[in-house]
Amino acid sequence: MKAVTIDETALREMLKTVFAPWVMALDLQLLEAKVGEVLLALPITPLHVHAGGVVCGQTLMAAADTAMVLAVSSQLGGFRPMTTVQLQTSFLRPVAGDSAQARVLARVLRMGKSLVFGEIELLDAAGRLAAHSTTTYALL
Repeated sequence: MKAVTIDETALREMLKTVFAPWVMALDLQLLEAKVGEVLLALPITPLHVHAGGVVCGQTLMAAADTAMVLAVSSQLGGFRPMTTVQLQTSFLRPVAGDSAQARVLARVLRMGKSLVFGEIELLDAAGRLAAHSTTTYALL
């Protein structure tokens, strides 16, 4: 079996080319990567904050989904078309809208031939768990 290597440059390029334009507008930044795991920074801007003064759930779920695509790609050794089958998110605490950034940690739990299972932790500016997601992806 060929060893998988992580090409962080390729993962960063994916953030600029693979996703829909509105997802790319999140300006997610790759902080760390290893096989099957990525850590992203999510800059918080007024576009992501709802009237309650906290980051909206849609932003957090989009960041979680994007991070998992990168984590799966890191384990595959590059991008392969895939689609989200399931993304379940539990919101545990609000992320303050005046924070500079949140962090998104995605991990592949199990990769099969056609399905991938993973989990994502969304951390607030203080490093506290703000949301937790579980995912299933179908490799196309």
